[in-house]
Amino acid sequence: MISRRKALTGVAGVAAGATLAACGDGKQPQDTAWRKAGEPMSPSPSPSAPPLTFTVTPAADSTNVLPGNPVVVAVTGGTLQTVSVAAGGKAVAGAMDADNRTWRSTDALGYGLTYTVTAAVTDGTGTAVQKTSSFTTLKPASTASITFQANAMQVLKTGATYGVGQPVCVRFSKQVGDKAAAEKAIVVQASPSVDGKFFWLDKQTVHWRPAQYWAKGTTVKVTVNALGVDLGGGVFGAANASTNFTIGRSLIAYADNNTHYTQVFVDGQMVRNMASSLGKGGYTKAADGTQIHFWTQDGVHVVLEKDKQVTMTSSSYGITNKSDPNYYDEVVELCTRISYSGEYLHSAPWNMADHGKRNTSHGCINLSPEDAQWVYDNFLLGDVVIVKNSPKPLPVWDGLGDWQLSYDQY
Repeated sequence: MISRRKALTGVAGVAAGATLAACGDGKQPQDTAWRKAGEPMSPSPSPSAPPLTFTVTPAADSTNVLPGNPVVVAVTGGTLQTVSVAAGGKAVAGAMDADNRTWRSTDALGYGLTYTVTAAVTDGTGTAVQKTSSFTTLKPASTASITFQANAMQVLKTGATYGVGQPVCVRFSKQVGDKAAAEKAIVVQASPSVDGKFFWLDKQTVHWRPAQYWAKGTTVKVTVNALGVDLGGGVFGAANASTNFTIGRSLIAYADNNTHYTQVFVDGQMVRNMASSLGKGGYTKAADGTQIHFWTQDGVHVVLEKDKQVTMTSSSYGITNKSDPNYYDEVVELCTRISYSGEYLHSAPWNMADHGKRNTSHGCINLSPEDAQWVYDNFLLGDVVIVKNSPKPLPVWDGLGDWQLSYDQY
């Protein structure tokens, strides 16, 4: 039989236990389950580390990977310590994100190579783990490299200044079968911004121009993201390429076949009015029957190159008989070229009596030595020379005849 004292003591013990459990904020501790009075407390469970996930793009064992896309190494549930991507002993540069969970390559990959990705990773518990992966890039049948041209005679000089008529000219070393893919790879960024259009001069050369001449001071950056791009016919872009140039002051010259004067306007103001003698006109035939004309061609020409001396000879287009009245062979000074077929502004002291009065040249714009020197000193590649009132139009392919087409036709 339980004594009254023992029973009271037991009641007091339960009450005390209840009072202790109610102290604090009245909420049950999350690491403690309700239990009967007198039962021992269960130990708290240890928190588990999040699972480690490691991914590489391109995926492991991928083949025919296009090298134009970056390699991306990513981890969740841990951090990247080091990442190496290499093929044939050559490492690919890359950069780690600030949280040390993603690495991206910054170097381009090569064609036909097997790349090994090696990463040192620390998981959520601090344990070091090494991960590896590999993939193989595409090996194309053929590749095409990129050249930026000022025109077919001159390479575009990165950072140089050109005239307002200078189109963007991209030359592929192989024929392009998929022109749409090539155009998509070409990015033209201008400041101030302008819209523009592509024009394929041939199967390897594409031009890009805005609707109007460039505004003076425009900066132009051209990027061709050709690496890994299928250009058609088994040809892929060999590498990415970029360049930039600046547009100088606006210089536009007008050579009038009727008035026999060439006027030069800089930023809209006439700065020089030069007596000239343009092409005498008419036709003849070369020894092989090819028809030759002697007009200075009508329309918008663009300056292509400048030479202090050029040997000009009619034999270049088939007239070799010295008794032919159209035969000539001489060294000409201060030559500023405006067409592939051989039209120049140049010094012509031998016919200065005709300057400003009549057209007597074989197709060039003849100037006095003083005026020819001024043109040579002041004209830039890409400047515009517009020939007016000539019956023979300049073909679009004869130099940079891009402006011969309306923007809708381009």
